[in-house]
Amino acid sequence: MDLVRRKRQKPTRGFLDGHFLIAMPGMKDDRFARAVIYICAHSEEGAMGLIINQAQQMRFPDLLVQLGILDEQEAIRLPSKTRDFLIRNGGPVDRSRGFVLHSDDFTVESSMPVSEEICLTATVDILRAISAGRGPRQALMALGYSGWGAGQLESEIAANGWLTCPADTGLLFDADIDRKYDRILSSIGVDLAHLSQTAGHA
Repeated sequence: MDLVRRKRQKPTRGFLDGHFLIAMPGMKDDRFARAVIYICAHSEEGAMGLIINQAQQMRFPDLLVQLGILDEQEAIRLPSKTRDFLIRNGGPVDRSRGFVLHSDDFTVESSMPVSEEICLTATVDILRAISAGRGPRQALMALGYSGWGAGQLESEIAANGWLTCPADTGLLFDADIDRKYDRILSSIGVDLAHLSQTAGHA
């Protein structure tokens, strides 16, 4: 992905890197209704992020078997924590491609720093490590991503489409998908009943 590649080459960070993007109640695109997106890369050329509160139907062991990382018998023997590792719908772009957001205690050559504590890895090395119990302390996986062209995200924010705030690591990685939208709003003191009149940054 060009944005990811440029990010690795250029250490300067966009002002939304490492931020949550929270869909406002009036979001017209159903794919992003009540979505919380973690922004991985942001620059004048565009932005890329992962929806973190929409679950995929595919189970992690099935994905490992599909990718040839494990056979079916090995997948059955995975510990429950690994077996229950949730796969999320990262967005409508390139849905067959996987991304892992994770704590920086684990990195491979392809890992890209997103913030002081969080990296993004889009290669199977990290899936092998997670399946073997050698992965990062905290991680989430998504298939697909959300992308914006130059100036597009800024325009959507200005049009009251999104609320932004710095990402809380605990809320980013916890597996409570169903309540994540409301909990993140609550964490920044936003009342959902008044959100439609609110724009900009928390």
